[in-house]
This record gives sequence, structure tokens and C-alpha cells, in this order.
Amino acid sequence: MSFHLSSTAFSEGQTIAAKYTCSGTDVSPQLSWNDPPAATKSFTLIMDDPDAPVGTWVHWVIYNIPANVRELPEGVEKQEQAAGALQGRNDFRKFGYGGPCPPPGKPHRYFFKLYALDAKLELKAGAAKADLEHAMKNHIVAQTQLMGRFGR
Repeated sequence: MSFHLSSTAFSEGQTIAAKYTCSGTDVSPQLSWNDPPAATKSFTLIMDDPDAPVGTWVHWVIYNIPANVRELPEGVEKQEQAAGALQGRNDFRKFGYGGPCPPPGKPHRYFFKLYALDAKLELKAGAAKADLEHAMKNHIVAQTQLMGRFGR
């Protein structure tokens, strides 16, 4: 089996329940993964919406997830440090997870992208997606993603 990301909250391409959105309690969904490469020293997760009217909208960045971790539980706290990792600021300008909140109309796609890295990132809490992408360059040993949909 290869490096794979899944959730008990939704399957690939399926609808994300309102509980995990601004229409509900806006808690992060459970996410789990398996079989990262042996060289993995940490994980980074980026969740974004490429269908947002203003361009790709970043909903969550969490990084320096320890290499021995295989799951983020439902409801990761929205603070600088949570689940043994650091969290950055999303495009809502808050720490942690900010769930799907598209304008009424066509459902949007939400990509949860998990990266296995051969290093721990030298970043403080509060990093933006661009900071992570720059710091991860040349350190990605594997990546996987899970896409869910949500519309209002």
C-alpha cells in the first residue's frame, strides 16, 4: 500500500458534512494516513480551495507534525500549537482550521494536501502557505491528497 490520506468524515470527491464548515460548528475533520517513506522526519498539511472567487483560499496550514503521527483527530484546537504540531494562519487570518465557507452557488472543491518531509521545518507558528511551500522545497519525499466538496 502506498502513502494515502483518508478521513472518517468524507471520502474522496464526496460532500464534506456541514459540521466541518462555517454552516456548522466549523471543526476540523479527522484525517489519517499510512505508509510514509522511511526518510520521513515530519508532515505538513495544507488545505485550500482553488475555486474561491478571489483565487485559491487557504483554510488550514499545520506543520512539523511528528513523523510517528498517523492521524489528526477531529476538532484540532485553533491555536499556535496543537496535535503536537505548529499551525499557521489561514486566509481568515486565524490560527488553525477554517472550514469551507463558499458563497452560495456552485459547490467548491477543498484539497487536503499532506506532505511527508525529510526534515523538520525551521518555521515559527503562524507561517503562511507561501512560507511553508518555500521551506518545504527540496524536502518533500512523498505527498498525497484528499478532496472533498461543499456548497451552500
